Amino acid sequence: MASIDSMNELFVDELRDIYDAEKRLTKAIPKLAKKASNDDLRSALEEHLQETEGQISRLEQAFEHLGERAKGKPCAGMKGILEEGDEHVGEDYEDDDLRDAVIIGSAQRVEHYEIAAYGTAIAHARLLQQDDIVQLLEESLEEEKAADAKLSQIAESVVNIEAADQSEESEEKTGPARSRQATSRQRSTAASSSKARVSSSRAKSARRR
Repeated sequence: MASIDSMNELFVDELRDIYDAEKRLTKAIPKLAKKASNDDLRSALEEHLQETEGQISRLEQAFEHLGERAKGKPCAGMKGILEEGDEHVGEDYEDDDLRDAVIIGSAQRVEHYEIAAYGTAIAHARLLQQDDIVQLLEESLEEEKAADAKLSQIAESVVNIEAADQSEESEEKTGPARSRQATSRQRSTAASSSKARVSSSRAKSARRR
């Protein structure tokens, strides 16, 4: 592993990490969009895919400003988030709204990771007085924040509400059966208690004799 002995090298390393993360997303986002059933959610994902491609272009401009070759460094953080998202989204769900809710959660984990990564890179670019790069990265950061806000709006206004309604309907269907089971258990318990009292009373009478 190469050593990093200056802020400039650290900054370049961070950009390579983000570059790899964005490249991974160009492959991951279409998969999420394909599995989304809500039209607004699918459109939001497809729109952010275009933004991601633009963010890759800005990173390439940043590398050019620094006189560095545009290449990525394997981003373990994004790799793990995407793998976890694939696992959750790939599970069996009784309703499409539940899967959409999971897709939003997975996408927002991605956005929060990127917001943190861009925020750190911007702070370091300012320290290095790389004003042109600061402007490029801030454009991408604002897009990430807007994408996160849009996903929240879709979740709060449509998807999560519909998913909750489906869960309530499922509970209502199983409710009467559970109620009958509870009533049956109560009757059984009451009968056992009655038998126990009768047996106790007989035992006391036998001792008196």
